[in-house]
Amino acid sequence: MNPSSDDIQPHEFWQEIAPAGTHELQPQQGFSNFYPARLPDGGELRLPIRPLADGKHALASLIINQASFAVLDRLAALLAGQVEDLKPEIVVGLPTLGLTLAAALAAKLGHARYVPLGTSRKFWYREELSVALSSITSPGHEKRLFIDPRMLPLLKGRRVLLVDDVISSGASILAGLRLMRLIDVEPVAVGAAMLQTMRWQAALQDEMPHMIDRVRGVFKTPMLRQGETGGWF
Repeated sequence: MNPSSDDIQPHEFWQEIAPAGTHELQPQQGFSNFYPARLPDGGELRLPIRPLADGKHALASLIINQASFAVLDRLAALLAGQVEDLKPEIVVGLPTLGLTLAAALAAKLGHARYVPLGTSRKFWYREELSVALSSITSPGHEKRLFIDPRMLPLLKGRRVLLVDDVISSGASILAGLRLMRLIDVEPVAVGAAMLQTMRWQAALQDEMPHMIDRVRGVFKTPMLRQGETGGWF
């Protein structure tokens, strides 16, 4: 199958995982509207390509709460396989899309519950238990990241796994780590479905370099560049 000519509608993304070798890169043509991410078990997940403002680069995109239940289940299972050796005792999910993956992952790990962080402040939340939060997908819309004070006993002295759906610039995951630091918790690892380029390493390097080796993702995607023929490589 030629991925450059394979037509896929926007609502069809993230709905199925194809067998290994289904989508092959055409050396002279590149990809047109999707990038096939390779999963650890050999499967391939088609991701839409989002051109950046410079018109010369693009990123592959994953919106996990729009994925089929089958795809979510598979990604959660693959991530569980990557972190189970760390014996996490509680999963903490980052809003918004990280909550979808965190809940599914916690279930795969055999946990009865997980701890969701949030950006909507309830009246019993405490300002000192919050940090600034920004996202690459919502530029210019800074929020506060909160933890429900009632959840603190679930984290103290336990092996915590911090989870987001995608790690890209590193801003969201760094906010989560800062919040964990406020409550004297250092996660045993950070988990994600997709590591979108490696730009996030620079963010962690400046503040928490020891966490770089604790990041685990199901799959990685590169920064794509536009070729002379218009395809993405």
